[in-house]
Amino acid sequence: MQSLNIVPFVSVDNMMKLVLHLGIERVMADLAACIEADFRRWESFDKTPRVASHSAVGVIELMPTSDGEMYGFKYVNGHPRNTRAGLQTVTAFGLLAEVETGYPVLLTEMTILTALRTAAMSALAARHLAPAGATTMAMIGNGAQAEFQALAFRAICGVTHLRLYDIDPAATEKCASNLAGSGLTLTRCRSAEEAIEGAGIITTCTADKHHARVLTDNMVGAGVHINAVGGDCPGKTELHRDILLRSSIFVEYPPQTRVEGEIQQLAPDHPVTELWQVITGQAQGRTGARQITLFDSVGFAIEDFSALRYIHERLKTLPFSEPLDMIADPDDPRDLYGMLLRAKAKAA
Repeated sequence: MQSLNIVPFVSVDNMMKLVLHLGIERVMADLAACIEADFRRWESFDKTPRVASHSAVGVIELMPTSDGEMYGFKYVNGHPRNTRAGLQTVTAFGLLAEVETGYPVLLTEMTILTALRTAAMSALAARHLAPAGATTMAMIGNGAQAEFQALAFRAICGVTHLRLYDIDPAATEKCASNLAGSGLTLTRCRSAEEAIEGAGIITTCTADKHHARVLTDNMVGAGVHINAVGGDCPGKTELHRDILLRSSIFVEYPPQTRVEGEIQQLAPDHPVTELWQVITGQAQGRTGARQITLFDSVGFAIEDFSALRYIHERLKTLPFSEPLDMIADPDDPRDLYGMLLRAKAKAA
């Protein structure tokens, strides 16, 4: 039995090894299944909007939750300007702990894991909301999240055609190159309008920290599903308000989404449906062929809890972690100072 003071730590290197060992699409399908299982027991979780520290250049957030047995949190940032300095827009790490003792049982990188779970969440929502038989997706914004979204929709929703557009043609080329050989048919587009032609699913995933108009009202026809991934902070949106007024809107946790999501543009009492209610059958998802469904995705702590739970379970049989001496373990739990004295004597 592993000592409680030793915590499994999953580095970036080990996370990559774990994901590649299992397969990227399998991991995202597994994550979607874990998230769906936890959404089915939504009411057993503590729920609070993430604790956010906003600045002019970005945001740093803590995302905590607990199901009464395990507690998890994620530290995550969002700094759109970082790419200009060769840095990631989003970085993250997370921790899982036992509620009974408060002792952590997992510490892990979550930059890669967040990309995987975000895509898994998008595809899970689309599986419940997208028009039946939709196989073409427009991907507007071809940055760090784009490939994950594409592969998740292929694995979970059966998307076969991807129409790519980014204001930076180099980003589109990067995305297309990375997805070569994925089994997806790729079309590079010169505008957002061109990208959405014939697409049953539209994913917007841009990172600018301001009110953008990635989609305008006249661009969106009846019957599509919109997966609005980008945004996620006060003052940052991607969709014209009129699109929202024509859509059936589905969210994760309204108190958070009304502050950070697309619906910050609407009245505080504008009706939205919580996705967990669709998953459990308490609310309807898509009800007609001409209905516009919108998943106003901002990410929620329960999804990260699901991802942490998944990694913790995989580590029971896979060797992709290293022991981290993280918790003080004195011989007498009431004598922490004595532990220092013994260390001093040993070093002398």
